[in-house]
Amino acid sequence: MFIKDKQFRIKIILFSTLIIFTIILIRIFYIQVFSYNKLNNLATSLWQRNLPITADRGRILDRNGKVLATNITTTTLYAVPNQILDKEQTAHQLAEILNADYDKILKHLNKRTSLEKINPEGRQLTSEIADSINALNIDGLYLMKESKRYYPYNETLSHVLGYVGIDNQGLSGLELKYDDYLTGKNGSIKYTSDGKGKRLKTTEIYEKAQNGMDITLTIDIDIQLALEKELANVDSKYTPEQALAVVMDPNTGEILAMASRPTFDSNNYQKYQLETINRNLPIWKNYEPGSTFKIITLAASLEEKTINLFTDTYHDGGSITVDGARIKCWKSGGHGSETFLEVVENSCNPGFVVMGQKLGTERLYNYIKKFGFTEKTGIDLNGESKGIMFDLEDIGPVEQATIAFGQGISVTPIQQVTGVSAAINGGNLYKPYVVKYITEPETEDIIYENKPYLVRKVINEKTSETVRFTLESVVANGTGKNAYIENYRVGGKTGTAQKVSNGKYMTGNYIVSFMGFFPADKPDYVVYVAIDHPVGITQYGGTVSAPIAKNIIKNIISIKNIPPSKDVTPREYTWLDTKYVKTPNVLNMTKKEASTLLKGFKVEYSGSGDNIIYQDPKPDVYIKENSTIKIMLN
Repeated sequence: MFIKDKQFRIKIILFSTLIIFTIILIRIFYIQVFSYNKLNNLATSLWQRNLPITADRGRILDRNGKVLATNITTTTLYAVPNQILDKEQTAHQLAEILNADYDKILKHLNKRTSLEKINPEGRQLTSEIADSINALNIDGLYLMKESKRYYPYNETLSHVLGYVGIDNQGLSGLELKYDDYLTGKNGSIKYTSDGKGKRLKTTEIYEKAQNGMDITLTIDIDIQLALEKELANVDSKYTPEQALAVVMDPNTGEILAMASRPTFDSNNYQKYQLETINRNLPIWKNYEPGSTFKIITLAASLEEKTINLFTDTYHDGGSITVDGARIKCWKSGGHGSETFLEVVENSCNPGFVVMGQKLGTERLYNYIKKFGFTEKTGIDLNGESKGIMFDLEDIGPVEQATIAFGQGISVTPIQQVTGVSAAINGGNLYKPYVVKYITEPETEDIIYENKPYLVRKVINEKTSETVRFTLESVVANGTGKNAYIENYRVGGKTGTAQKVSNGKYMTGNYIVSFMGFFPADKPDYVVYVAIDHPVGITQYGGTVSAPIAKNIIKNIISIKNIPPSKDVTPREYTWLDTKYVKTPNVLNMTKKEASTLLKGFKVEYSGSGDNIIYQDPKPDVYIKENSTIKIMLN
C-alpha cells in the first residue's frame, strides 16, 4: 500500500513537472516569436537614446516658383537628466541665459525621463543664446537644430497661407488644409548609454529627416503684392471696417490673388485677435451683393430672351410699386425713358425689377442656382460660407423684385466671382482653387495636381458675348466709368449695398463694390473689390471701389506687359473729366500733309528731311488732349 502511494506521488510530481516545463516552453516560444519586437524595443530604450532632428516643413510657392512660405534653422535645448551632475547650478546658469524662471528650469532637469525637451523656454533659440549654452560645456545638455516656419512676405497672403504653431503644425489656411502633405518625418541621432544614463563612447547612428512636400499655388505674387498695396491705401485713406479683393482667371477658376483687411503677419500671429487671423473674408463674409448681382439677372434675361437690350424700353419715374411696396431708384426722379442697355448702364433698380418680373420667380431662382449661389463653391480653403437664399416657395413678388437687383439675399465674394466669371467666359461655371500641384521635394515628382473643373454649363456663348458687351458699355458710358482705362477694353459693374443690423437696414453704412474684367472681348482676369463702410467719401461702388479695381488692372497690365486692345469702346466724357483723343497716323506723310492731322497736339520733330518715318505714341492709341507727339524725319 505504501509503495503504491509513493509511486502515485512520484507520477504526480513528474506530471506536474512536465506541465510546468511545457508551460515554460510555450512561454519562451511566445516571447521569442510574438513578443520579441516589443521586448527588444523596451530593452533597447533602457540603453539607447535618440536625439531628434526635426524635418523641414514643405515649402509653399507661387505659380512662378517664388517662395511664399519656407523654413529657417533655429536651435532647441534638450537635457538628459541622469547625465547632469549638478542640477541646481545648471538650472541657475540656464535660467540666466534663457531669461527664464529658475524653478521651471530645475523642474525640467529633475524629471525622471531619458530625454527632456526644455519647452517652451529652450525652443527656437537664437544663435547667440545657443552659443552661450554651448560654452557652459555641461554634460547632459544637447543643442539640436530645429526648423521654424518663415513667411518672407510677412502680411501678404496671410489669410490664404495661414500659420503654424510652435511645433510646426498647421493651424489655419493652407497650412492646416494641407498639413498632412507639408509635414515631414523627423530623423534622429542615436547613441547608447549605461544603466545610469551615462553616455557610452560608441558609434552614433544618424537617421536623416524627410522633409515635407512642396505646394505650388495658382497665386501670382506680383499681382498679389499690387492688390495688397491697393488695400493698404484703402485702409489709410478711408479707414473702412473691412475690405477685400480677389483676382481670378475666369477660364480656369485659378485664384491669382486674394486678400482681406484687417490682416495679420503669419510670422507673429500671436499678436492678433482670433477674429482677424481666422476670417478669410473673400470666402467667409456674407452680405447683400447689391448691384453687382444684377449681372446674374442680366445674363438670365438674355439667355431666356425676355428682353432686347436695344429695342425694349422702360420709363423710370424714380420708383416702382410691387405688391404695395415702393422700390426707389438711386437717382431722385429716375432716369426717364431708357432702353434696357441704358437700364444696365444706369444701374436702374426699377428697370431690373421689371427684368426679374419678365423672367418670373422660378426661372430667376433656377438661374441663381445654376450660377452657384445656393451652394459652396468648394474652393480648397477652410472656412468657406454658403450664403443665405430663400427657398423657392418662400419667394413672393417683393422678394423676387429685390433679389433681381441684389437685395434680400446674402452671398459670399467667392460665389460672386465664380458666378460672374461664368457669365462672361462663355457660360462655364468653374470650381475655384488655389493649389496648383504638390511635389516630392527631392525628385520634384508631382504627386497631386488640381486641374480646371467644370461644374456646369450655365448660358451659351452668344449670351455671354452680349453680357460682356453690355458690361463694357457700363464702364465706358455708365456707373463704372471710373474703371475705364484708355486703350484697354474693361467691363464691369458697380455695387452699393446697404448693410443690415438686427433685421433693419442701417443708415449711411454701405458695402461698396466693383466687379470688373478685362480684356472685355476675351477676359483673362476678373477683379472684385469690396469696401465695408469707407469713411469720408460718398459711399458708392463707382466712386470708391471702381478706381481701386482700375489701379489693380493697370498693375496687371504693367506686370504682364499686356499690349493695348483693339476696337476700344469710346468713353463718354463730362466737362469734369480729363479727355483723351486718338492719335492720328502720320507715318510716311510729309510734314505739310501731317500738320492738319496734328492740330491739337504738341509736336516735337527730330532729324532732317520732309518725310515722317516714326511717331511716338503710335497711331490709334488714346492720349490726353494737348499731349506731345514726337516725330522723326528721314
